[in-house]
Amino acid sequence: MDQTGQAPPGLSSTGGSIVQQRNEAIQAAAQPIGDGGLLAQLTGNPFFTAGFGLAGLGVGVRVAQRGLRRGADLLRRRMLVEVEITRKDDSFPWFLNWMHLHQKAQLRPSAASGSGFVESFLRKLTPGIRHHSIETEIVQHSNGAINTHFTLVPGPGQHVLRYNNAFIFVNRVRESKTLDRETGLPWETITLTTLYSQRHVFEEIFREAHAYVEKATEGKTTLYRPDVASWAKLGEPRRKRPLSSVVYDKGVKERIVEDVKDFLSSSTWYYDRGIPYRRGYLLYGPPGTGKSSFIQALAGELDYDIAILNLSERGMTDDRLNRLLTIVPKRTLVLLEDVDAAFSNRRQTDEDGYRGANVTFSGLLNALDGVASTEERIVFLTTNHVERLDEALVRPGRVDMTVRIGELTRYQVICLWERFYGELDTTGSYQTAFLARLEQLGVIEDENGNKAEGSQSTSAAALQGLFLYNKGNMEGAIAMAEGLTYRLHE
Repeated sequence: MDQTGQAPPGLSSTGGSIVQQRNEAIQAAAQPIGDGGLLAQLTGNPFFTAGFGLAGLGVGVRVAQRGLRRGADLLRRRMLVEVEITRKDDSFPWFLNWMHLHQKAQLRPSAASGSGFVESFLRKLTPGIRHHSIETEIVQHSNGAINTHFTLVPGPGQHVLRYNNAFIFVNRVRESKTLDRETGLPWETITLTTLYSQRHVFEEIFREAHAYVEKATEGKTTLYRPDVASWAKLGEPRRKRPLSSVVYDKGVKERIVEDVKDFLSSSTWYYDRGIPYRRGYLLYGPPGTGKSSFIQALAGELDYDIAILNLSERGMTDDRLNRLLTIVPKRTLVLLEDVDAAFSNRRQTDEDGYRGANVTFSGLLNALDGVASTEERIVFLTTNHVERLDEALVRPGRVDMTVRIGELTRYQVICLWERFYGELDTTGSYQTAFLARLEQLGVIEDENGNKAEGSQSTSAAALQGLFLYNKGNMEGAIAMAEGLTYRLHE
């Protein structure tokens, strides 16, 4: 101390320096755990231990959750199996229709299964479909009439299905923000989930769903028409027309059918030689000779459908035509009717191309056999005026067989008479009288193949109309024979 009795700067009132106090604190912190160091102080702090315990608990919970999630995924992969169906797949509408019919039949008690206790118990466990969607189909018939059909199908959401005592979870998901480019409809998927041990039921379900579709169209021919950038059904499927119902001159029909069947059985031959596997046919002749009827009968004979293209349709362009021919449904004949009408103004050109048609002539040629044209395709072209067609269209490779369907012949008259009056004209006397009358009118040739001077002609369609009008009346048909004739225009 100084003379005033106060401690000098840097010294405490107790006589120790600040430096000495700091050294003592450092030594205290460096003491062992057993001597009450920093770790002992932290563990002795209740706030610290509580926070550390909560953090450890959180980590433990997260680890447990991750383990449970991985375990659940592993269990799911081991015990469950899933099947996904997208809207673009053909089985998408098949399954929805089948599920609705299956659930409806399953929840309806039957005499065969209603008496069993197990079946009755399972029926009570099977929930019905609570959320439905309406599938609306607008059918436009060839005569212009329009019918609308409504079908209830399982709607978006989760459903439970029981099939052969296997429970299947069905999840239909609709993506409202994603649209299908072809149809413009929302993108949808259906996911089916069941036990891995029951995975065989999926094949049985889709086989049964396809059988429903085949049964609905059994013995029928479906007609398609262009719809924006895809194909749509034209009316209800029609009953298959027998090939025998179309009467051509002797050997004409058989020659076409034989060629088509030979083509369908020669795919390997075409591929081995690098030849495009497609075939084109041109049927030409006067109106009413049965060109379109034959194509319909041929489709029934081959169990094919028909896709009808009108090149003069409003909105039909080269790109659209090419796309439509690229996505033709399987086992479908393509029919281009009155192909000459679309290019009647072909030679009147300007800087933008050909006038008078939305589809250009070059666009049709490229669609038929261009680089982008598809294979495994059969195309039929029909026309009443073959002289109007350009040689580039009917050359081999685009049109492989050209057949003229001509006017009514003696052979056709006999065949049609037998069909309509064969059971009534047991002696054949009326048939002979009818043939003699047509020979006299110059409509058909005689037995030697000669025709009278100033000969006239008619079509098989006109003769069939006469027979329909005189159904069961042979004398009336003979009396009205003169009404069949018309003068041929060269």
